[in-house]
Amino acid sequence: MFKRTFPIMLLVALLILGLVGCGPAKPSNNGADAGDMQSIIRMTQDWPTYYDPAVGSSFSCTIAMINIYDPLVFPQLDGTVGPHVATKWDVSDDGLVYTFKIRDDIKFHSGNLLKAEDVVFSMQRMLTIGEGYAYLFVDVVEDVYAEDDTTVVMKLHEPFGPFPLTLVRFMIVEKALVTEHMNLDEDTYGEFGDYGKNWMLTNDAGSGPYKTKEFQLDEYLLGERFDDYFLGWEENAPQYFKISGAVDPVSVRTAMANKELEITDEIQPIENYNTMAGFEGVDVVAYESGTNCNMMLNTKKAPTDDVHFRRALAYAVDYDVILNDIYPDSIRSVGPVPSIVPGWNSDLEPFVFDLDRAREELAKSKYADDPAMMTIDLTWCAEVPEQEKIALLIQSNLEQLGITLQVTRKPFGSMIADAQTMETTPHASFVNFAPSYFEAGATLKTRYHSSSTGSWEQMEWLQDPEIDAMIEDALSTVDLNERFQKYYDIQEKIVEIVPTVYLFNWVEKRACQTGYVDWEPYLLLKEGKDFVYPMGYSLYVRGMKVYPDKR
Repeated sequence: MFKRTFPIMLLVALLILGLVGCGPAKPSNNGADAGDMQSIIRMTQDWPTYYDPAVGSSFSCTIAMINIYDPLVFPQLDGTVGPHVATKWDVSDDGLVYTFKIRDDIKFHSGNLLKAEDVVFSMQRMLTIGEGYAYLFVDVVEDVYAEDDTTVVMKLHEPFGPFPLTLVRFMIVEKALVTEHMNLDEDTYGEFGDYGKNWMLTNDAGSGPYKTKEFQLDEYLLGERFDDYFLGWEENAPQYFKISGAVDPVSVRTAMANKELEITDEIQPIENYNTMAGFEGVDVVAYESGTNCNMMLNTKKAPTDDVHFRRALAYAVDYDVILNDIYPDSIRSVGPVPSIVPGWNSDLEPFVFDLDRAREELAKSKYADDPAMMTIDLTWCAEVPEQEKIALLIQSNLEQLGITLQVTRKPFGSMIADAQTMETTPHASFVNFAPSYFEAGATLKTRYHSSSTGSWEQMEWLQDPEIDAMIEDALSTVDLNERFQKYYDIQEKIVEIVPTVYLFNWVEKRACQTGYVDWEPYLLLKEGKDFVYPMGYSLYVRGMKVYPDKR
């Protein structure tokens, strides 16, 4: 079975060395001139980061990829996609064949021109490796080939309605450079050896607006502007960007105060955002991102394998306290799809905090008369300290039901490792999730289709053939209205069996040095304009501007 995973052996090695976590990274100019480093966007984000387009899929991975590589198409602010590497595309009447015309003036960071064979190689490599965002394409793309240097044809197994939307996650790598760095002493991928994966952990083969200057896998990525970028550069565009794993609140707050950090991560404590909002030239920018906060329930491990037990848990959550006291400005979740995402079912009824109803459901559980089964474990992400407050709130409520909740704090890297098997996945896990493309099918496929079990995106281990079939049918429906109705039906079915407790829809917050940085979300909010970004694209650095003289 295909699984969306990180390279587990590397992850284990990092964990053993104590390199994965939320400790502060040491500041460094990393070999760049001090003057140049004034034109930089420094960001913090959860770690680890794998920016190989055939491997990474987390928030930090995605931010790195969109700045180092070019996607075939580019997301628009209204949720659609537009030309990028591909200038146009046509689809056959049966919805099975897409023909893309690509630009002939794009250079890779090596100086070589991007051609159709690179697009073909990139898709074949992604499908073969089967990690990262490959889950979007592995059961969809049947064949891909180049008709000439500027024409690529993709044949699908069956019609896939949102196919163009998924291509914002398909990044182009340089065939010649990756081939040069394949380790043929390994046989993981047959004649392709390791397919260049080891080399691409810290080296890029991209054509994007920035190229890799330095990558310390356990700490940070430093990118430098690629002067020959095909779309050119505007005045005051950043010369560098840096993503760091130093997300601990003290380090972030200190760096913002000292103007050593331009944009924070989205997982800081509310108190930190409030403090940083008081800094001169700093604004806290908040916007809906299509992300929701989930308490994922392991449906294959007793007692959370029982639907009545899971419903009892859902009724034991005080959602109002979460929304009003822990995550103010957030939005009530109603089902698996965030309300900003097209295809959301607005007719769903949310669970409410009601301990009496929780007791009723618990009494129906097959474990109701077994005290030994009244202990469950929950893991919260160490990089998101506010989650501990939610965990303790639920723990207190469950005590009134006779359920003991054992709460564990773990770095995200450890949670990824735990998700690899059903046995190591806890009964409950707090995970934030954003759709890979802006349609309900993206959430439903990634979160609940059996192809994603064994990954951090689906720690429920649902493996429900009926839901699998419903998702596959919806995604193969070309007509938009028909597809959306099928999405509505799937959401009703999922809410009925409660594999997840939906805590809230995330309003993404990031502190930004708006006194000397132009950042598109901040400017759009000031103008009162609507916008949506697929995960990561709000931090597309080429679209930002830095004014060092205003520091």
